Amino acid sequence: MRGTDEPDAALRRATQAVEAGARLIEWRIDALAEEPDALAAIKALVRRCPAPCIVTCRVCGEGGDYGGTEDHRAEIFEALVRADHPPRYIDIELAAYQRDTRLRRAISAALKDGERARDAHTSLILSVHDFDRRPADLLQRIEAMTNEPACSVIKVAWQARSLRDNLEALDLLAQRAKPMIALCMGRFGLMSRVLAPKFGGLLTFTTDRSAEMTAPGQPTIDELQNVYRFQRIGPPTKVYGVIGWPVEHSLGPSIHNAGFEAVEHASAYLPMAIPPQYEHFKATVGAMLDHQHLGFRGASVTSPHKEHLLRFVADRGGRIDALVERIGAANTLVVSDEGFIECFNTDAPAAREALCAGMGIERSALAGVRIAVLGAGGVARAVVAGLVEYGATVVVFNRSPERAEALVASHKAATGGRGKVAVGKPDAIAGDRFDVFINCTPIGMAGGPAADESPLPDDVPLDENVTVFDTVYMPQRTPLIQQAQAHGARAISGLDMYLRQAAMQFERWTGCQAPTEAFAAALKNQ
Repeated sequence: MRGTDEPDAALRRATQAVEAGARLIEWRIDALAEEPDALAAIKALVRRCPAPCIVTCRVCGEGGDYGGTEDHRAEIFEALVRADHPPRYIDIELAAYQRDTRLRRAISAALKDGERARDAHTSLILSVHDFDRRPADLLQRIEAMTNEPACSVIKVAWQARSLRDNLEALDLLAQRAKPMIALCMGRFGLMSRVLAPKFGGLLTFTTDRSAEMTAPGQPTIDELQNVYRFQRIGPPTKVYGVIGWPVEHSLGPSIHNAGFEAVEHASAYLPMAIPPQYEHFKATVGAMLDHQHLGFRGASVTSPHKEHLLRFVADRGGRIDALVERIGAANTLVVSDEGFIECFNTDAPAAREALCAGMGIERSALAGVRIAVLGAGGVARAVVAGLVEYGATVVVFNRSPERAEALVASHKAATGGRGKVAVGKPDAIAGDRFDVFINCTPIGMAGGPAADESPLPDDVPLDENVTVFDTVYMPQRTPLIQQAQAHGARAISGLDMYLRQAAMQFERWTGCQAPTEAFAAALKNQ
């Protein structure tokens, strides 16, 4: 809670946060500390707080807004610790505590006096923050906090450069000599925040407003409680996720965590952003698999890593499903308790069933249907394989004709030349007649490179006899879906395919029938 709020408004927010599940409130008094009569206002916030609280007055150099003197800050902290209603914790940066003798002596004396004078006393959090990278001397700083007698809690937070930073933060928690908070910041840091209880972290930080974070990458209380089921995470929790670039748009965490809750599976499903290159995929997934205590048991794998997953499993000597071999791409990683890995493709059957359901036909009726597939990546490979198998005629269009040619060649090689599949010229897509158009590119995807565009040119003939199927599911009404509906064509959202393939993944991981009602409820809440 920011001290810039009016006290009554700040306390209302704190009460709402506690009602939503918060167990501890942090008062960030950076700006308030420099106001006239600041101490009285801060004491009132602490006294009236609906839960135990941390008081933090963060200096500018470590991500805060306090620009006053250290003497003034020391006076406020000392007075709070000695007050009749002291905060449960005060948070002071290690660097300031080591540098300022006045601050160190005043806080140490006040903490001892408070502990002797009353049952409810204040504990000291010493903290280290780096908003650029992992500090080179991180371990030395942790040792200094460990050896400081007045320090009750060690806190370290740094900007993660990859998911692998989380693994070190979690290891630090597991090896702690004192109660510890170890968090990674930024888009890669969510894992350290959500999985803190699994490794014995004292707490994690969240926000009641998505637009107001005290550090980059904080989840909201609602996300932490209702999506990630934070209160249920502990040492037995198994870890799953969605791997892609980007993944922030994914509905996977909402539906799979709701599914785990429904079948009482002790697991957590997280977004796992991995940059596009295979080297990043190999290093990151390999590190998660090899981590002794993470409990990584599988992942949904989306663009651009579906072909990388197949390569990775082959390199590690895992099992590759026959359909994956034929498609040349996988979207599901399964890891046994013994560490054996397998990959599957649930896109192909899910896309086929979603298309047939949308058109109101049986699979056998696909024979002779002319289908234009847009794209040549992992999704396109799966769609082509699933449709050609049932006799559809498929033409692949891609901005890079070479990738389309490679897809067709690999499909023919894998099937011995069976099936009707060919490469189309991108500038000729409007000159032929197709019964179905299927978008397998990220064009139109929220958060993608062309979120406001349609992959189909305006001059492509669309009418009530044509079906348009967009495998993009966020948003549901993509620009392509809107284009199809405007011309009277049948439009199939990617959400149906997504839910079908997710259900198949869930069953592979858990051995339980997918709780589709829980999936649907989670989507409605989302």
